[in-house]
Amino acid sequence: MAEPILSVRNLRTTFKSQAGVVKAVNDVSFDLAPGETLGVVGESGSGKTVLSLSILGLVPDPPGKIVGGEVLLHGDDGTLDLTKMSESQLRRVRGDDIAMIFQDPMTSLNPVFKIGDQVSEPLRIHRGRSKKQAWGDAVELLSRVGIPMPEKRASQYPHEFSGGMRQRAMIAMALANNPKILIADEPTTALDVTIQAQILELMIAMQRDFGSAVILITHDLGVVAGMADRVLVMYGGRVVESGTVDEIYYHPQHPYTWGLLGSVPRLDVRGDRLSTIPGQPPNLLNMDDKTCPFAHRCRWVHDECRKAFPAPEHVSATHSVSCTLDRARREQLAVEELGVTAAPGGDAA
Repeated sequence: MAEPILSVRNLRTTFKSQAGVVKAVNDVSFDLAPGETLGVVGESGSGKTVLSLSILGLVPDPPGKIVGGEVLLHGDDGTLDLTKMSESQLRRVRGDDIAMIFQDPMTSLNPVFKIGDQVSEPLRIHRGRSKKQAWGDAVELLSRVGIPMPEKRASQYPHEFSGGMRQRAMIAMALANNPKILIADEPTTALDVTIQAQILELMIAMQRDFGSAVILITHDLGVVAGMADRVLVMYGGRVVESGTVDEIYYHPQHPYTWGLLGSVPRLDVRGDRLSTIPGQPPNLLNMDDKTCPFAHRCRWVHDECRKAFPAPEHVSATHSVSCTLDRARREQLAVEELGVTAAPGGDAA
């Protein structure tokens, strides 16, 4: 793996409430290489979106707060810890070095400003473009992301755009300053499947053209399989497994990963009902750190699972898992649960 452009180390984000403390992101660590696409998957409530907001310093304080860890942005001028920066310093990073495509473009775009003004704003703030120059650049960006009649569309408001066009405008805005890192939080939510495919193809093309590293947050494992290089599997605010796409899909090691993969419809399996993960995601309020968060839903839970959250075990140089089950037992169960197995290199058997 190349030298990382972003390093997250032991990040912890909590939210205070009258009922107690919600541990939304709990001791998360990972590296992101230049030009890489990192998929972050898990059920709703697993901490994916809060992780992305924590990286950019967008967690509302109060009630939220980053209580530990580092977010290290590596650049030509050295390394910056984003968790130690002031709001004014973070504003210089957001939209320039790191940009984000938010989950719902209708609520992310300002309804009272024209699309062209919103796309051109990062260029005026970070590149010092005049209003006329930035507007021309915004029209060109709208054209590049496939919006027809960009000169006319730039003068329209968000409510005059379809859902797919609003998402394209968000991508244009995010890529305006050729960021080193692009965070995409559920970029195809609420879009029909045809538009989803178009948006994903657009993101792949834009990443190729701009060379940005991408953190792709999604619950759609099909999207991850088609776009990501590596995958983080999150549950209960923690990373329970990480590895390359081939390792996660063909050599999964964690019971939660088996559940996610087993619930995806397969064309080669007909007549059987889809499997489900029993129970509900954990309540992150006052969560006990000295237990595996998946213990209450795992069919193979045993006493060790309730004593401590296991340290990551390195299955290979790129694959790690936090599970107390013996490795040989995990590999046997993966075959039984999913019907596939692979050597650590990722070749399906």
